[in-house]
This record gives sequence, C-alpha cells and structure tokens, in this order.
Amino acid sequence: MTDILTITLNPALDVSTSVDHVVPGPKLRCEPPRYDPGGGGVNVSRTISRLGGQSKAFVALGGDTGSTFKAMLEAEEIDVVAFAVAGNTRQSFAVLEETSRKQYRFQLPSPPWPAEQTTALLAQIGSHLAAHGIIVLSGSVPPGVPADIASTINRTAVKNGAQLILDTSGAALEAAAVNSGPPFALLRMDGAEATDVSGRTFATPAELAGYGLELVRAGVAERLVMSMGSKGTVGVSANERFFCQPPKIETLSAIGAGDSMVAAIALELSRGGSFREAVRHGVAAAGSAVLTPATELCSKETAAAFLEKVVTSEI
Repeated sequence: MTDILTITLNPALDVSTSVDHVVPGPKLRCEPPRYDPGGGGVNVSRTISRLGGQSKAFVALGGDTGSTFKAMLEAEEIDVVAFAVAGNTRQSFAVLEETSRKQYRFQLPSPPWPAEQTTALLAQIGSHLAAHGIIVLSGSVPPGVPADIASTINRTAVKNGAQLILDTSGAALEAAAVNSGPPFALLRMDGAEATDVSGRTFATPAELAGYGLELVRAGVAERLVMSMGSKGTVGVSANERFFCQPPKIETLSAIGAGDSMVAAIALELSRGGSFREAVRHGVAAAGSAVLTPATELCSKETAAAFLEKVVTSEI
C-alpha cells in the first residue's frame, strides 16, 4: 500500500448550525454549533480515516485558531505536520434554513502570505514529498501564494517518484490547466470549473470528456476526473473515457462531497486499484457525503452500499 500525504495551504475551521428562517435585521437564534477542521486536504485526510485508511496531513496553521484546529485533528488520530504561518487560520460558517432546507455558506478570508512564507514552505515540504507515494494537494490557495504553486510542488513530487493529485480552484486551477511542467498524475475539476477555465460550455459527458482529453494530450495531467454533480462523473486518460453515474440521492449538504470523492480515489489508487475503480469509489463516497448534515463527511458503510449501485459506461 502506498503512503498518502495531503497538503492544505488554506484550511478553515468550519462552523455549522441551523435556524428556522434566515431574514435580515433581527437576531437569529441558532441551534448549537458544530465545529470541524476543514479545508480540501484536511477533509481528504479525515475521509481517508473514515474509509479505513491512513494518511499524513501537512497543514498551514496560524494563531489560536490554528492551535485549536491542530488539536481537533489530533483528536481524530490524524497524523499532522503543522506549517506555521502568520495570522489566524480562517473560519467558515454554514447555516441551514430549517423551513426551506436551503444552506447558506460564508467563507472568511485568510491572512495573505508574504513571499518568504512561500519560500519556507517549499524548503520544508520537500522531505515529506520524498516519503510518500501519493500526494493530494487540495483546496484553495491563500492570497500572496503564486498561482502556479501546484506545478512547483509537482516538480518536486515527480522528482521524488511521487504522484500528485490536484483539486483546486480559481487562479490556481487556471494555472494548472496550462501546466507546462511534468503532468499532474490526476487533476479533478467539475463542469462549472471546466467552463470557467476553458470559456466553453459542456452539456454532455462526451463534451466534457473531450475537453479532458485535450488536457491529457497537452501534457497537463495524465488523468482527469470531471464531476457533473448529481448526474455523474467523467474519467479521462490517454486510453480511457468513461462515465460513472451514482444512484439518485436527495442532497442534505453538499459540503465535503468533492473532498470525499478525492479521498476515496486516492485511497483506492494507494491500494493498487485501477483508475476506473478509483473513480467508482470516489462517486460512491461523494454520494455518501451529500447525505450527511452540515460539514459531516461520508461514512464507510454508506459509501460501500452506494458502490454497488454506481453504473459505469463508456464514452
């Protein structure tokens, strides 16, 4: 089994609660809050643990919030490497409106990174990249960090014989889509992100797979995983194009679904599973995650039950 390292540069302490109505003006009396350590790579490590695997979490943490965050991860028996940053780790806030079952999500900004902090990161992270076969770099990039940081980290990972799975957004994803260095082992994006990056719309799995194949042939990534939400997920490599459809599910909370997918994919690949099987596991885990409330991630039992219901077809 291959060791997994997750990297989270922009974690957030997730706070979630519910209220009867969301209206402007009066104080809204919320239900008792739930607190979870969050952020892309952190959620991936937490999900891997729930699915019966192990990983090490490299997390940029700062201030009192960062200390609380680290303690929460350690309480879940996650192996944490804390990279110290200036300022307080950010927080996010999710509120479920009970009457409509709509969820409102608020993200607070993270402190900007000075240039020397990125330099220190790259100096420190190298030894951890060398010790792990699968690297998952997941989540947004803090302000001040170069948009092409993923390509920089990927070069070191490839040099050390590791495979890097990338799941990011915004300017960092745009930079990844024109990556000219060694290809990422796997790049995940959803249909909306593909539209933002390419300026094109994708109405069918075949159209989305066609764009994914363009990125493979351009040397951006060896494999693409491209989600179309509840419709299903496209998998693309130089030799494969397939579509995995989940069973019909009523979404309770979409938070953590993408991270649960990436976690299950990384775990299955670390166990020697094929790309197709890894994506099937990812779709099942994502389906499990949307059934859980607030910031809760997927469950091993539900993901296993869903796996038998995921339908895979050629594109």
